[in-house]
Amino acid sequence: GVGPYEGAHVQVLVSGKVVAATGIPNQGQAHATVWAQIVADQLGVDVADVEVTSGDTRKFQWGVGTFASRGAVTAGNAMHVAAGMVAEKAKHIAADLLEADAADLELVDGRVRVKGSPDRGVPLAAVAVHANPMRYAFGGGTEAATQFTPKPRPGPPLPEGEQPGLEATGYYSPPGSTWASGCHAAYVHVDPKTFRLEILKYVVVHDCGRVINPMVLEGQIEGGVAQGIGGAFYERLAYDSDGQLRNASFMEFLMPYATEIPKIEIDHIETPSPLNPLGVKGAGEAGVIPVGAVLASAIEEALGVPITEMPLSPLKLFELSLESRGSGRKSQ
Repeated sequence: GVGPYEGAHVQVLVSGKVVAATGIPNQGQAHATVWAQIVADQLGVDVADVEVTSGDTRKFQWGVGTFASRGAVTAGNAMHVAAGMVAEKAKHIAADLLEADAADLELVDGRVRVKGSPDRGVPLAAVAVHANPMRYAFGGGTEAATQFTPKPRPGPPLPEGEQPGLEATGYYSPPGSTWASGCHAAYVHVDPKTFRLEILKYVVVHDCGRVINPMVLEGQIEGGVAQGIGGAFYERLAYDSDGQLRNASFMEFLMPYATEIPKIEIDHIETPSPLNPLGVKGAGEAGVIPVGAVLASAIEEALGVPITEMPLSPLKLFELSLESRGSGRKSQ
């Protein structure tokens, strides 16, 4: 996960629902699910009550982008920062309402309550109402924030230095890149007559720091391995003698189906990164990068021929085998 930064905006509505936005776009990595979990954890609300928007400049103006396994590291931590700011603001507003010290409050189950006294609390929705002082309001509980309701503290309705609304914008800029690590192993069979490759077993052990959502992470790794198998043995660009691409559509461009992807055994090691508050590392690329190398190594051991290029094919393996036999006879 590389910088330079990402930002996020988090707001608690008077309904108690939470809306969050960031500039980084989603490309199918389940960003909304993971970021909703981060926000929900900070605010003590249900994940289903958090709505996430990304890549929409109407909701959040600034952003860098989705690349280099940086989504969770940068935008995830920005969500963590912004939601943490909202949580602190909620505690200070609730402290007046509950006549308690903000340090003694916690956010749990959609409420701000006194630690050790769960009955002494106020709904987060009510805190959002009090965060926006109003002159007139009738119904729905918003009258609690008007000038006609007695205030628990002296002074102006909006304290000096505060802004209306239970919301905050936060940014996170990593001090350096976080690096995931892992190991892939493959057990393959190459038919000596047809040179057809069969992957009998594929194992991944991966460390991307703190795991936020195991199902999403496994999907990232499985998709990466599938992409790596495609790049290693299927997805070849074919050009003719005039330099024209001959397989420019999905009708001719070969890609692996689910039937070509083996069952992938995955295990996780969690070594939190010291470089960001969440302790996360990137996961987007870790599934795909080692695949070509591990398959090349396995094929070399199976056939005894050096593998120096990708993608491979049964025909290419046959040609490499013939070359190897020919060079062996010459050396004798």
